[in-house]
Amino acid sequence: MTQDPISEILRLADVESVISGGFTAGGKWAIRFPAPDKLKFFASLRGSCWLHIEGEREISRVEPGDVLLLTAARAFTMASDLAVKPVEAQTLFEGRTSPIVELGNGEEALLIGGLVRLDPAYAPMLAEALPPLVHVRGVTPEAQFMRWILDRMVEESRGDQPGSGLAKTQLAHLLFVHILRAHLAADGPLKAGWLRVAADRRLAPALRLMHGAPGTPWRLEQLAQATAMSRTLFASHFKAVAGIAPLTYLAHWRMRLAQHALRRGEVPVTVLARDLGYASESAFSHAFKRIVGVSPSRYGNPAKGGR
Repeated sequence: MTQDPISEILRLADVESVISGGFTAGGKWAIRFPAPDKLKFFASLRGSCWLHIEGEREISRVEPGDVLLLTAARAFTMASDLAVKPVEAQTLFEGRTSPIVELGNGEEALLIGGLVRLDPAYAPMLAEALPPLVHVRGVTPEAQFMRWILDRMVEESRGDQPGSGLAKTQLAHLLFVHILRAHLAADGPLKAGWLRVAADRRLAPALRLMHGAPGTPWRLEQLAQATAMSRTLFASHFKAVAGIAPLTYLAHWRMRLAQHALRRGEVPVTVLARDLGYASESAFSHAFKRIVGVSPSRYGNPAKGGR
């Protein structure tokens, strides 16, 4: 495997980050956004405001340079004053003729936002690994390079230069990767799951083996030996970090690869079963249905109700 586990998972998830627009605001203002059906990010380029996610007790203060990633499918409000009756975002942005809309009196605040599109099979995997809100403070070292990305985004949004659409998409994707890096670098504990496994240096050698050669019939002893841990310690530590046992993780990773291949019709099921280490197509199909919920043939054919 030439890529690290996080890059590999993001590649398979077909991650696409896009800028959807932004707003300037002044005076007393408030905007209520509906529950997003995708991961949503915001960046404050100028001014401060409050952020309240419905269902969360904590209210966040957003300062210039801060970057936010919202993963929970809950409505949220951004405001200079949360006591102000909010304008619905749909009303504010519908019929707009510019990527940046104006609200209130003045331009004290400038925020831009976007969406992170994921393959539906991977969206829960990423959302479950992250808290409802990832808040990268503008004063942190991780935010410094993000500021450069954000400035480039604004430049591309203001002009009509050739290739600006592609440039904005690539910049948004780079921003998303840096948000993940900042989250991994934070002092707070990570939720048990694949992201925490990918960030665990003790488990990295075993993860490289499983990701690099998923069709190999790895034994617990081999994976433990790669990490210089005993079999018992390795199994215990892996489960504490991932939330599942090592060989269960391997089985799930194989099915992620299978889903990716089946969506694209890249290889016959028989070849896929062999490449992923199953003795027969029947054994592979049984494992696929147990983990994914449908048979490979139904998953690979949406007309049959597989996806």
